[in-house]
Amino acid sequence: MVTYSESGVDIDLEELTVSRLTSRLKGTLRYCDVISGAGHFAALVRMGDVAIAMSTDGVGSKILVAEMMSRYDTVGIDCIAMVVNDILCVGAKPAALVDYLAVEEPDPDVADEIGKGLARGAEIAQVAIIGGETASLPGIIRNLDLAATGIGFVDVDRIITGENVGEGDAVIGLESSGIHSNGLSLARKVFFDELKLSVNDEMPGSAKTVGEELLEPTRIYVDPIMRLLESGVSVHGLAHITGGGFGNLKRLNRDVGYHLDSLPEPQEIFRTIHEAGVDITEMYRVFNMGVGFCAVVSHDDLDDALDVLGDGAHHIGNVTPRKAEVALKTYTGESIKL
Repeated sequence: MVTYSESGVDIDLEELTVSRLTSRLKGTLRYCDVISGAGHFAALVRMGDVAIAMSTDGVGSKILVAEMMSRYDTVGIDCIAMVVNDILCVGAKPAALVDYLAVEEPDPDVADEIGKGLARGAEIAQVAIIGGETASLPGIIRNLDLAATGIGFVDVDRIITGENVGEGDAVIGLESSGIHSNGLSLARKVFFDELKLSVNDEMPGSAKTVGEELLEPTRIYVDPIMRLLESGVSVHGLAHITGGGFGNLKRLNRDVGYHLDSLPEPQEIFRTIHEAGVDITEMYRVFNMGVGFCAVVSHDDLDDALDVLGDGAHHIGNVTPRKAEVALKTYTGESIKL
């Protein structure tokens, strides 16, 4: 079996590393009015009756696929998506970002291509890119890295913390556009090391090449989720399904669990990765498996929520009393727990 840790990413070690880092930073919270207990995907700072939501993220090793294809016009969309989708999770409307581009050596043509993606992502998310930083770091960076930090705004009394998620609530899943921008280390190991394919080879079961499938931009969920938040539907929780897969739902409220038995069929790319030797539990622990964002709503509001969200939204399961457990039925018919 091929695992994420074998591809160079150890999720458990990452969690420990983050814990060690953040434990040193808790004392700094006294310098502003941080809304504690609400920052599961984005941090929140109170400014009177309004809170500023902040998130930072990058494109990750998807950059390496872009390098292999000499194509950089889509990774900017991923960069925007990874930031704004997290900001949405606390009920905030994304507003502005600053980007950070670190390069081994400046390349105006590559920068122009990255700029195209950033501009397109900002257009979809309806946010302003108000500044940024470009750093030349030979000896530290090989080729380039791209990240961004964004802010959004939400009325304090409309913050979504997940604390209202309760037994019987409905879980709605919004379809992803594919692999998005996480788990690429494992995907690259499967396609390039295990299956011995190149970026120009045809993806099994697809008319696209491997490279095209891997570079498919992360879906930006700003439009449907803002429509949901403004609809009057009782939204109890929002989760961006990225690294950690459906385990991200546990970040909303650890006093409940989730039973997901009606997930949509995943895209062919996930089937290929699984069939190449990645365990099914590892698949749902690492990848979005066709669902890139979840909304937890009152069951009474389920039909209205689905109407607002439109095509690509599915009732995938319900909230259970089993604390901090995500039980789901895989596309292969197996039942697993995360």
